[in-house]
Amino acid sequence: MSSARPRTYLVTGAASGIGEATAARLRAQGHTVLGSDLAGSDIDADLSTPEGRARLVDRARELSGGGLDAVIASAGRNLFDPQTIKVNYFGAVATLEGLRPLLAAGDDPRAVVISSVTAIHPHDPAIADAALAGDEPAATAAAEAALERGEGHTIYGSSKNALARWVRRTAATAEWAGAGIPLNAIAPGTVLTPMTEPMLAAPGVREIVDSVIPMPLHGHAAAGQVAPLLDFLSSPENTHVTGQIVFIDGGADATLRGEGAW
Repeated sequence: MSSARPRTYLVTGAASGIGEATAARLRAQGHTVLGSDLAGSDIDADLSTPEGRARLVDRARELSGGGLDAVIASAGRNLFDPQTIKVNYFGAVATLEGLRPLLAAGDDPRAVVISSVTAIHPHDPAIADAALAGDEPAATAAAEAALERGEGHTIYGSSKNALARWVRRTAATAEWAGAGIPLNAIAPGTVLTPMTEPMLAAPGVREIVDSVIPMPLHGHAAAGQVAPLLDFLSSPENTHVTGQIVFIDGGADATLRGEGAW
């Protein structure tokens, strides 16, 4: 899904998983990719902190020369910990909002972020609503309260629920659609990455995961099977897809929600 002219991309979470696979695909097509991760990347930045988010934007501006053609916000965590809401929601939103001026200076700008099929699972409204209100301390406190109740498993899905809703709320605004910048999210099912493989190897866990994320079409995905969708959504060929949560989940959403989702 290569565009004719080499483009400049910024990919967060580029050191592993979906981000790494997507960055490799884009580089193989001749594009310039600025990768960001915690360490060992073009831009080392901890997106759980305001300082790390500011560093990402500042370094992206320096390294890109002031313009980006696409941003793919792939960085994420799946921990029973408030860090998950900090990275998955606040880090992702800060990435997209902070880099929007650089996209506005690029050619055929595009932005995509990684949500999850867990966005449609039951979630903690206190976490998701605080995130959407932009209240990081309240969202963090709600995540801590969930942990204390023994409901730490809800933090990840709540972060992805809030992120999907933010995309729906934001994509059609003057700052994005009005500026010619499609903004979308993808919602993967279970993807085999360094984050998920150790979990899936634990006794009994794979069966539990498959019961809550059923994937009748080909089962679990490899990161490289997700990258082509991100490639298209962030390419000039995507002229009209915006504000969408595109499920790439082997049929999990259709299985869980059926036709009632419409």
